[in-house]
Amino acid sequence: MPQKDTFTGIELEFDSGIIPPPYSHVYRISLDWSNGELKAKLDLHYTDREELSENEIVDEGFTTNDDYSYNGPLNNVWVKAISEKVETTKWSGKSLEEGGIIIKPIDSGIVGKIKVPADQEAWIVFGQDLIQAIYETSKKEAPLTIHYRQVDTDTIKDCAITIQFSDREVIFTEGNESRNINWEYTVQLMKLIFTPDYNYEIAKEAPGNKRGAFIECGDGLWHELGKGVINIDPSNDVVSKIKEIFSDLLEG
Repeated sequence: MPQKDTFTGIELEFDSGIIPPPYSHVYRISLDWSNGELKAKLDLHYTDREELSENEIVDEGFTTNDDYSYNGPLNNVWVKAISEKVETTKWSGKSLEEGGIIIKPIDSGIVGKIKVPADQEAWIVFGQDLIQAIYETSKKEAPLTIHYRQVDTDTIKDCAITIQFSDREVIFTEGNESRNINWEYTVQLMKLIFTPDYNYEIAKEAPGNKRGAFIECGDGLWHELGKGVINIDPSNDVVSKIKEIFSDLLEG
């Protein structure tokens, strides 16, 4: 892959491989900042759905029209993120066999040779982040907001974290006060939040008022940490880590 000063964009191509429909999909993202502004193109297509009924697709949480295309601007903050991602990537000498992601450099509009990231998972996640940024930029989806309530003996503290992929900003809000918090720090927190098992059978539409910690992950349903949010691996106490981080943020 060319160095930072010799490429002016990249193209990502992803194939979900052997995953069955309605989940199976392919996409191509082209990102070009040769003219000083970051331009993004996305073509996302779900595959092999002709073998499924409409009910089978809907039952899995999809619609019959999930394909998506975008051609427009993306916040220039992504240029630095893309460049750093490319420069720190180790490339594999092997070609893909059962799906995955490939990268092509773009230099002054010319698409270069295929590169295969050795760390496929990291680039797949990065591709998902870019798609989310495009969804938010085009107003297809709103930014994700996580709400949290910490109830002690005599106090109730409410806060929220809004993750804006469109401009790679994270806003922490408590009461009438808001502040920006670190992007990478929040990415790690999100991984923790979505690691435990959430019991939706005992979820509530409102947070509790008794001593404890409660979280709402953007769908309107509240879960109590330790009761409705349970560690999957007993040796990895993720629930306590989530409580600790939010406690630190509330004290910050």
